[in-house]
Amino acid sequence: MTDGISTTGTPTQGADGASIHLLDPAPFGRVLPAMVTPMTPNGDVDFEAAQRVAKQLVADGADGIVVNGTTGESPTTHMDEKVELVKAVKSAVDVPVISGAGSNDTAHTVRMVEQTQEAGADAVLVVCPYYSRPSQEGIFQHYSAVEASADKPIIIYDVPGRTGVRIQHDTYCRLAELDHVTAVKDATGDIAGAVRKRLDTGLTWYSGDDALYLPFLSIGAVGIISVVAHAAAGPMRDLAAAFDRGDIAQAQQLAWRIAPAVEAMNGAGFQAGMAKAALYARGLIDCTMMRLPNVGPTPEQIQHVTDGLKNSGLL
Repeated sequence: MTDGISTTGTPTQGADGASIHLLDPAPFGRVLPAMVTPMTPNGDVDFEAAQRVAKQLVADGADGIVVNGTTGESPTTHMDEKVELVKAVKSAVDVPVISGAGSNDTAHTVRMVEQTQEAGADAVLVVCPYYSRPSQEGIFQHYSAVEASADKPIIIYDVPGRTGVRIQHDTYCRLAELDHVTAVKDATGDIAGAVRKRLDTGLTWYSGDDALYLPFLSIGAVGIISVVAHAAAGPMRDLAAAFDRGDIAQAQQLAWRIAPAVEAMNGAGFQAGMAKAALYARGLIDCTMMRLPNVGPTPEQIQHVTDGLKNSGLL
């Protein structure tokens, strides 16, 4: 042990003998799968399958669930389906259920926030407006409009690779002044920038990138909103627990263990389809149907994911 940090399996202890925790509390859970939306062969949302999947993910080790996100095919599901999905999953699990409620149309975003909150979502995940590439003032005004209709916590989703725009540091500081903005899903890949933004805003930080889970924990993130958690929620839970008690070597070992699964499910940039492939490989869904313009995984992609899960000891 060096400077109070244990690299063995023994929890770190301070001078008074009390255990030291390196992670701050995680208000929405530490490991939150960005859950797929199961569908029937004709493309209808399969709410019963969604409930089964959500229950299994919690049994695996997830302590929060995100529905209606990009991995849940939110661009192609309709408002009534989003509302019913929140209700279905909320009734099936006893962990926080966060609903995606983002669009590049502010008025539509506000309606989604209002209706998914009413359906029982414990928080809303609101992506930075995409495609239109608004100015920083436009981004601030977008979230301000959401704030005006929110009565649940707002999690900012910053993913410039999909939106085409990056939320700047000064904008984060302004957003942090909004009462309901409490957390960030950071999929920027900018670890150095996250350090400053987290410290200057006081917002709760979540990694939005499976490959950067451990690095983000090391700079103050409390958990992850994840694709690979469809298959690796248990090891990801254990990784956070090891880091929290100061067992960095064990956390590293777990990160290395899940790396093949992370690569298989994220490497091609087709996370939603690969997440359905993982659930199919696990026997949790029997249909990998997706709505156009997305298409379900090919047999070759399902095999690729299956191999990745096996290489990570997850099958």
